[in-house]
Amino acid sequence: MKKIKYLLIAMLAMMTTTTFVACSDDDDDNINENIARYQNEVDQVVRSQKKNNKAILLVAFGSTWQQAYDAFDLTRAEYEKEFAGYDVYLSFSSAICINRARAAENTAARSFYEPKYWLEAFGRVQYSEIIVQSMQVIPGEEFSRVVNAMKDFGNNSNGDLDDKYMSQVVLKLGMPLMYTVQDASTLATALDNNFSKYAQKGAMTFMGHGNPDEYDTYKANVRYTQLETALQKLNKNYFVGTVDMVDNYKVQVHKRMMANGLNSGNVYCAPLMSIAGDHAHNDMADKEMIPEGVKTFADLEPNDDGEVEDCSWRAYFDMAGYNIDDNTFKDNGNDALVKGLLEYSNIRALYKNHTRNAETVDFYHSMYPEE
Repeated sequence: MKKIKYLLIAMLAMMTTTTFVACSDDDDDNINENIARYQNEVDQVVRSQKKNNKAILLVAFGSTWQQAYDAFDLTRAEYEKEFAGYDVYLSFSSAICINRARAAENTAARSFYEPKYWLEAFGRVQYSEIIVQSMQVIPGEEFSRVVNAMKDFGNNSNGDLDDKYMSQVVLKLGMPLMYTVQDASTLATALDNNFSKYAQKGAMTFMGHGNPDEYDTYKANVRYTQLETALQKLNKNYFVGTVDMVDNYKVQVHKRMMANGLNSGNVYCAPLMSIAGDHAHNDMADKEMIPEGVKTFADLEPNDDGEVEDCSWRAYFDMAGYNIDDNTFKDNGNDALVKGLLEYSNIRALYKNHTRNAETVDFYHSMYPEE
């Protein structure tokens, strides 16, 4: 999966370079036309759906999987039911996910928009209170984009919103699932309620995304370590790793398992992400994701960061000799574990608690937790 990610980055870099070289007034006009079109589309949605004087904007990274869309739709429906007096909207922060969803890559086409368009539309209809709820798990790089979008809105960066309104609008921020170390402990209790039966039978591992190391200035990656510590107070068979945090890949999870005496037996895996998308289905659950030419566990070669690339968690632990229950690597059924966090009612409840406790946004301190 990492190889695919790097190829995408390279392709995007080439596209950016080509655009720069071929840049013209026509290109600028096309970009401006698209921005105006997207804003007009969101304006129409907000004008047609506005029923209250307050709004909640749920901001997720995004996905192109129907399973993820179902989780988002369920979450939004619960918010609409439980937050009387608020209009509820959903936004994606990933332009790639937005474009792929619009192109109907995996499912029927759906239109999602970046937070900046929703906030601008909210300002135009003059909602008196706006709560932006981050659907991220950790306060990492993606969360910073949410805060920066709010900052641009708060500063009226387009310069077209009424100054009196902007001085009076209440702008609040609901924090990510694990914003503080206490949040990590709270999440551990909720996860144990959902997964204790698996931890009693073997290693129960969670695969988070992780924040790129060079950007880890938000006390983001440490939350995974704190979560594992809290979980292991409940059961020593819990482990938390990531796909993108240095020194906390599946290889390091395996080493910690062996250090705890789990050299064989059952291994269960679940995504520690708000939804089950590409990472959950491919990096975690794909039994065919094995490096080319590899036939045995001894053939797996870690890269410079200590991770075995192009090898799913399922394939890795299977090759390591652990017992893998195929039923747990499905996205439906009684034992299915390929589910996003938003598919669990007690985890959705934690997000809603963050919304109820949303505070007036502080564009600097909100991005940098104190603990």
